[in-house]
Amino acid sequence: MISSVTVAQMREADRRCIEELGIPGAVLMHNAGAAVFGEITRRFPRPAAITVVCGKGNNGGDGWVTARLAMLAGWDVTVVSTVSPDALIGDAATFARVCLRLGCAPVVLDTVENAAGTLHDAARNSIVVVDALLGTGTEGEVRGLPRALIDGWPAEPFTVAVDVPSGLNADTGEPCGAAVRASVTVTFAFAKIGLVRPAARKWVGELVVADIEIPAVCADNGAWESLKKRWGRA
Repeated sequence: MISSVTVAQMREADRRCIEELGIPGAVLMHNAGAAVFGEITRRFPRPAAITVVCGKGNNGGDGWVTARLAMLAGWDVTVVSTVSPDALIGDAATFARVCLRLGCAPVVLDTVENAAGTLHDAARNSIVVVDALLGTGTEGEVRGLPRALIDGWPAEPFTVAVDVPSGLNADTGEPCGAAVRASVTVTFAFAKIGLVRPAARKWVGELVVADIEIPAVCADNGAWESLKKRWGRA
C-alpha cells in the first residue's frame, strides 16, 4: 500500500495511467475538479459566492473544472486567471472553453501591478477561494505574477488548495520563496511526500487525499512490471 509519493513518482503514475492504460487525461482532470468541488460542498452545502484562481497549467485546468461544476450547481462563480483562456492548451483549454460557453467572464490578470488587489476585490464576497494557481511541479523561487498573488493572498475567506498549496515544493514541504496558506488541501490519488512533512502543515492545513481513479498499480513499480508481463510487454 503506497501512502505517499514524490513528484517524479506521481508524474510517472499519471503517464502510465494516461499513455499505457489509456484513461484520457481529461477524465482525470474532471475527476480532480469534481473532488475539489465535492470537498467544498461537504463543508458549504448551500450555493454561495466562490472565487477560483487559475494558473496556466493542468492545476489551472482542475480549477476550471471546479468553476464549471460550481456554476452548474448554482454558485456565483468568479474566475481569476493569470492567462487568457485563449492561450491555454490541452485539457485545461477544453474545460476553460466550456466555462466560457456557460457564461463565465473571467478576470484575466496580465500585469503584476495590483494583482493582489484585484484578487481581494474578486474574493471580497466569496465564502471560498480555490487555489489552482501552481501545481506540484513548482521548484525554485516563485516570481512574477504568481508570486504577487501568493504574497497578497487574502487571509479570509476559506482557501481550498488544488493538489498542493501554490508555491509549496511538493517533495520537500518547503515554500519556494512563498506559498499559499490553505485551510484545506485536496491532493489527488496519493499524498505527495512534502505535504505530510511537519514543516508543511501551516501551508497545507487539513490534507484530503482524493481518489480520482488512478489505479494504485500505476504508482507501484513492482506491481506495474507484473501487470506488463501479463500483457506480454515486459
